Amino acid sequence: MSKTVQQTNVDDFRNKLKLKSQQTGLNFQQKYKDAYKYLNEKEINLSHIRNQSSKLLGAGALTGTLLLAPPAQVDNLPDPSNIVQTFESDEKNTKVELPSVAFKTALSQMLPDEPRPLSRHEEKYLEQLMNDVLGIKARATLEGEHLNTTYGLIGAEQHLIRYPGDSLANHAPQEDEYGADNPDEILKEGIAPGLGAWGYFASSASELTPELEDTERWYAVVQTLYLPDWGARQPYLRDWYKYRKVLIVNTDNGKAVVASIADAGPAAWTGKHFGGSPEVMDYLGGEVYKKGPVLVFFVDDPNNQVPLGPVEYETANMILSKI
Repeated sequence: MSKTVQQTNVDDFRNKLKLKSQQTGLNFQQKYKDAYKYLNEKEINLSHIRNQSSKLLGAGALTGTLLLAPPAQVDNLPDPSNIVQTFESDEKNTKVELPSVAFKTALSQMLPDEPRPLSRHEEKYLEQLMNDVLGIKARATLEGEHLNTTYGLIGAEQHLIRYPGDSLANHAPQEDEYGADNPDEILKEGIAPGLGAWGYFASSASELTPELEDTERWYAVVQTLYLPDWGARQPYLRDWYKYRKVLIVNTDNGKAVVASIADAGPAAWTGKHFGGSPEVMDYLGGEVYKKGPVLVFFVDDPNNQVPLGPVEYETANMILSKI
């Protein structure tokens, strides 16, 4: 085996270790918030615990066992202060970052430079990453259905006509809605001249419920017509994809939004694989964001508990793992 191939294998293994380390750190933070908060206040860097004394290592191993694999009969974990009371750390320069930074870093290290269909192994890792960081059960394959690609380019779409007689002015956000501080940015994309793939959202303005308003506001476009079995299974697939929730992640900045599939496209000749409503695109990248790489995974939400709209996960700090 050549040195180049050996180095590539080593680098790949090192990157996988780093991603696993980051994922474990995120998982610990979200599952054991009290213990993490206490460790952070004591300036104990989890990634450097292995460099401490043998006493600390032994305590750390025992603590990890208790925290990460508690016996089924144990209802409550020990108080965090009891776990770390013997810990002494000389780490004074702990690096603290937002979860979005670690999430963006993990995506950049794992994803190929150019969008392409991902392998099942890659998709499984991303499913776990999005579940741990975003708290959403994202699935590349749901109920046996899979898009032609889960990693592609998204483009800006217009507002959709929601009911007969609907107009662009009716899409202006209200005072308590997202984008109300600058409604012109939400309206400037205009309204599509035709209906979406599933027609009107409601038969009249009076029948447009808040839920249907959100469905159009946070809508996504996927290329259902290019599915290999669309022709043979069209009646079933048309119903299955209607208003199906998807998680869209901007891989450049880590921003994420839950959207509802409400139209089919874009055309293959555009070079784009997905589309987003003006609200979706504005949240993912701002007013100048018209096209960019994204991940699009189905949301596993059989009880309809995941709301449409932005996924806010950047409020808590975390310690980035180091290798």
